[in-house]
This record gives sequence, structure tokens and C-alpha cells, in this order.
Amino acid sequence: MASTNIPTVSLNNGTSIPQLGFGVYQVPPEETERAVSTAFEVGYRHIDTAQMYGNERGVGQAIKASGIARDELFITTKLNNGFHRPDDAKRSFDQSLADLGLDTVDLFLIHWPLPTRYDGDYVSTWRALADLASDGRAAAIGVSNFQPDHLKRITDETGVVPAVNQIEVHPYLTNEAARTASLDLGIAVEAWSPIAQGAVLDDPVLVELAEKYGKTTAQVTLRWHVERGDIIFPKSVTPQRVKENFEIFDFALTSDEVDRVSGLDKGEEGRTGPNPDTFDYIPG
Repeated sequence: MASTNIPTVSLNNGTSIPQLGFGVYQVPPEETERAVSTAFEVGYRHIDTAQMYGNERGVGQAIKASGIARDELFITTKLNNGFHRPDDAKRSFDQSLADLGLDTVDLFLIHWPLPTRYDGDYVSTWRALADLASDGRAAAIGVSNFQPDHLKRITDETGVVPAVNQIEVHPYLTNEAARTASLDLGIAVEAWSPIAQGAVLDDPVLVELAEKYGKTTAQVTLRWHVERGDIIFPKSVTPQRVKENFEIFDFALTSDEVDRVSGLDKGEEGRTGPNPDTFDYIPG
């Protein structure tokens, strides 16, 4: 299957992003080059990494080894929680480019808002990212794990609207408040933990739909995200699963089936990761 079969989502800065990518969260640095190379072989062209993952260098090695033209790739990385002060943010961005072996990234995100850190100031951090976008080294900038009030504050105070908001979304946490606040501002939604770290895979609704379509429950879940218009980047180091995650464009759920899956939402009880309003982790 060619990567051109992956639909794209238009971003508010005039660029577009492949709706399906490959995530490298929790991929060990020493395994990253091999994992990303496998993804490239399958057909992925969108890679999602972060400074805190510690594996940007492996992503860069895979990019270099691939021989794929730079304009065929979409590369995202994210700001380390310890580098929110504007000068630190810019220095760390320079390091990311060096580690990735790139002159530009397609998307650079504030990884977490950290509202209880830095005297509650994530606005100056956002302004620093806007500077990186204005000098062209970040083609697009966005945020991750931003709640509706966080989005309102940065857009009201800077006038700069993020291109994306990367948030936890899956059938057990549809996160509609954050999704709606993003979409209302013209911000594309990226869904991390798209299968709830596997928690949804035995759900009877998903099992039933998987049997109907001859797919795995993971494929049905990823297709649900696609039907809703969100951007996803499932992670796996198992080649067969990397390939299966790519094979979600040869079937479609009905609108009623999408609604059934959405109805599995458990609200905050379904969250697998930290709550962005209280998360304050800074790596040592």
C-alpha cells in the first residue's frame, strides 16, 4: 500500500498533515531507528516524536538512511517540560533540529501546558514557538494536552492560533470539551493513546465490529478516529502490528457505528494519562 493512500488533514496555516502517522513514544532510543525504518517500509511518512522521548536522534538516523525526499515526510517533535522559558525553548529546538538532522520540522508543539509551573505562564512559551514559526524553521506550531481555557488564553493573549492540539482521545475518553474547543478555533485534533494503551481492545462493541469487517479491534478503533476526522499515530515495535495499523483505509464504519463507539466514553474515569490541569512533571 502506498503512503499516498493516507488522507491528509488541512491545517490552519495552509499546510497539510497525513491523518495517520507513526508514534515513537516509549520506543527505546536504541530501537528507534529500526522501528521508524520499518514504518517507512510499510508506507508511513508522518513521524511523531518529542524531546522527552529521548529518541529524536534515532528518528533522524532513520530519516537519513531512508533516502526519502524531505518534502515527502512530515516530522513532529515537542518541547520538553523543563524548557518552557523562552530562551530555553529556542535552544532546545535547535538541539532537536541537530538530533533529527533536519533544517526544519513540520510541526513543533508545547508538550504540556504545566499550569501549576512557571508561575502559570505558558503564554511566553507559546510566543517563543511563534518566533520559531516566523523564522521558518517550524513550518507549523501547536500545543499538546491543552484544555479549553488554556487554548483561549494563548489565542486571546497572542492572537496566534495553534495548528493542532494533541490530546488524549480514544473510545473510553472522547474528550469532547477539548476537541470541541479546538475545532471551534480551527485547530486540528491529534489523538494520542488512540487505543487507550490497549484498554479498549476487548470491548464487546469493538469485538462485534471487528468480526463484521474482518478486522482487528485495534483497526476498528483507529478507523473510528479517522471517521471523526482526528489525526492518529499509533505506536508499535512489532512489524506485523505496524503494518496492521496502516491497513485501515479499505473499510468504513457507518455513522451509527461511529456513534456506538463514541458512546463507550467513560469521561475522566477513562483517562489513561495525566490530567493536564494538574500534571507538573519536569524531567530530572
